[in-house]
Amino acid sequence: MKQAPINIKNKRATFDYELLETYTAGIVLTGTEIKSIRLGKASLVDTYCLFERGELWVRNMHIAQYFYGTYNNHEARRDRKLLLNRNELRKLTRLTKETGFTIVPTRLFINDKGLAKLVIAVAKGKKQYDKRQSLKEKEDKRSMDRMFRK
Repeated sequence: MKQAPINIKNKRATFDYELLETYTAGIVLTGTEIKSIRLGKASLVDTYCLFERGELWVRNMHIAQYFYGTYNNHEARRDRKLLLNRNELRKLTRLTKETGFTIVPTRLFINDKGLAKLVIAVAKGKKQYDKRQSLKEKEDKRSMDRMFRK
């Protein structure tokens, strides 16, 4: 039986930030965490990345506790290490040292090999007028689609 592909998105990230560059990173998980992700029980709301001692960590990512997990179940909002190669880490460190840039997780998925991957983006925060412009463009696109369907 083929299971539906897991694709958990952070919709708020595209609204609040202007995404500049994206990277695909692996995540260090425990057994019950990957089982919960395969069931689609994860959320990227209010999630962010930061560097600690030269390593990239994702903070505040919610992975619900596995229903069948016993005493070895995981903590829902613990910090998780991200896996990138050294050159990508160096580049991300350089970019985040500049003012106004941050690293935001945008999508969590499971690849063909069954491994959980997190798509992260170097982002710059949008101002209030940028958000209004994004909403206006979205509304214009929606109205154009309605006109062409009739």
